[in-house]
Amino acid sequence: MSETKYMNPYLAGFFLGLILLATIYVSGRGLGASGAVKSTVVSAMETVAPAHTASAKFYREYSVEHPGNPLKNWLIFEIAGVIIGAFISGLISNRLKFTLEHSSKIKPTTRVIGALIGGALFGFGAEFGRGCTSGAALSGMAVLSFGGIITMGAIFGGAYAFAYFFRKLWL
Repeated sequence: MSETKYMNPYLAGFFLGLILLATIYVSGRGLGASGAVKSTVVSAMETVAPAHTASAKFYREYSVEHPGNPLKNWLIFEIAGVIIGAFISGLISNRLKFTLEHSSKIKPTTRVIGALIGGALFGFGAEFGRGCTSGAALSGMAVLSFGGIITMGAIFGGAYAFAYFFRKLWL
């Protein structure tokens, strides 16, 4: 079996920094994924329950900040590009496998349920924190925002703290 080759992490970090710099220069704001999710949710709610969307403060505030069709938000295209790019990268490097990785100590359903719960908690945290890891932490730190630095510390600190309690699921 041949060893899987990955890009040098320092080079990848350098390219990520260039992309972030270009994004700030072109759009006036950094990268972020939670904005795309919020745009999709607002658009779906406007379609399914327009009266509720017009009366709820959460949706009303977003519509004022981002007038027009929420699906025309450039972050939707960013996320689509990330998904398509990841698929192409996996295909080109022969790492595209549709398998569920999990420890032999847990069942596949435990892995799926844990991932869904973790994703939902991270999504709620991104909404409460007014941005996800890429938006609040990465883009925030790129412009030397104190909030970005605190967010990055909280994300990694929280991950290390929780990893101790959940390590038995993987080791």
